[in-house]
Amino acid sequence: MKLVEIGRIHTPFRQAAGTPIQPCGAAGVEGHIVMEADYVPGLKDLEGFDRIQLLFWCHRAAEARMLVVPYRDTVERGLFATRAPARPNPIGLSCVRLLGIESGIIRIAEMDILDDTPLLDIKPYVPQYDQYPGQRVGWLEKASESLVLADGRFEKQ
Repeated sequence: MKLVEIGRIHTPFRQAAGTPIQPCGAAGVEGHIVMEADYVPGLKDLEGFDRIQLLFWCHRAAEARMLVVPYRDTVERGLFATRAPARPNPIGLSCVRLLGIESGIIRIAEMDILDDTPLLDIKPYVPQYDQYPGQRVGWLEKASESLVLADGRFEKQ
């Protein structure tokens, strides 16, 4: 298996503690992506989308544990029932707002990603394909709404 870094994500967040845990909790937070030159032509027609999905490498994530206490909870859960970044393959996914593209730089908002994160892929967000209202959300149905910022529990020490 081979992964290729197609760009770097830049945000105001230098450490996990204090970083929003999802884009919906990051209103007003802006950042940008600097694309590798070879991949800039692939941005053609992307500006027509309101949101894009970023797949990235959680380069600062701690080693994977199969049981974790996720953000917004106090109960130990199976890793794959959470979005904790400390995973066997620390691939992150965020659906961010696209603000604009110019000269291989993508301006984005609603960021929940650490600064200098390697970008693996970009996909347009398409509501009729990517939204499934009314679905069950497991343990999150009873989770606390109060914790919307990371506390560093999944970051390398």
